[in-house]
Amino acid sequence: MEVQVLSDNFGNTVHLFERECSIQRRHQKVVEEAPSPVLNEETRSAMGKAAVSAAQEVSYSGAGTVEFLLSSDGSFYFLEMNTRLQVEHPVTECISGVDLVEQQIRVASGLPLPFSQNDLSIRGHAIEVRIYAEDPSRGFLPATGPLVVFVPPEGPGIRLDTGVRQGDEARIDFDPMLAKLIVYGSNRNQAIRRMERALRTFVILGATTNIDFLIDIMRHKSFISGDTTTNFIDNHFSDGWVPKQTTSSEVLLAAGAEQLGLDRNILSSTSDDIGRTSKNDPFLNLSRVFP
Repeated sequence: MEVQVLSDNFGNTVHLFERECSIQRRHQKVVEEAPSPVLNEETRSAMGKAAVSAAQEVSYSGAGTVEFLLSSDGSFYFLEMNTRLQVEHPVTECISGVDLVEQQIRVASGLPLPFSQNDLSIRGHAIEVRIYAEDPSRGFLPATGPLVVFVPPEGPGIRLDTGVRQGDEARIDFDPMLAKLIVYGSNRNQAIRRMERALRTFVILGATTNIDFLIDIMRHKSFISGDTTTNFIDNHFSDGWVPKQTTSSEVLLAAGAEQLGLDRNILSSTSDDIGRTSKNDPFLNLSRVFP
């Protein structure tokens, strides 16, 4: 369990509630959501105050995250503080309505926080999954290959943060994460359904990914009930994850897509990459005037 904090240089510190990050593989997060489905208001308040106190004790400035371990009896214990903006920060942005990147830049520019703790509240539910180029059926070994087809999902409540596009290549030289897929709903059930639908329409061909594994997590009764621990994958996939059998039509579709991608690569020049951007590029879509 981790709590997002923001501190300025004028003695103001707030928390923006918690993120549930228990589902992990190799001690790296796979699914994150906010708010936690298991915290009651009393524990949520106590954990938030503890995070604020920790940040104030070290005169922290900027965006940071205080992590805790939550036991089955509801008690929690300090684990560490990450003095940065984390991968999963979009789920907090969704439920709080606060642009954490903007606030971090404002604080670094010497401006005070424009809100107090009383101004913040939880609205709805958000889930983030990490799309990795890896093979869950082989112990999550990194996978390589060209992204012959890369078609992200679209629709209301869907956000995608990625640095790759169709035609790029998944390589072992870098972290296997290809994208972060975030969904927002008015409640947790809606967010789960929206995430499952988004994953089912996310098409990546050419490199093995964990998308089907993530779909199975979204459908798992323990996840749906909120019964998630750091041993979730070990407990529920103790014999490993077995992918569904691919039909002959799916094989033909994949082969055709791969050939199409190869043909396009042959016909395109290297200069095509210069200045090419995605239509969802946030640097193009955002037109904020700062401060």
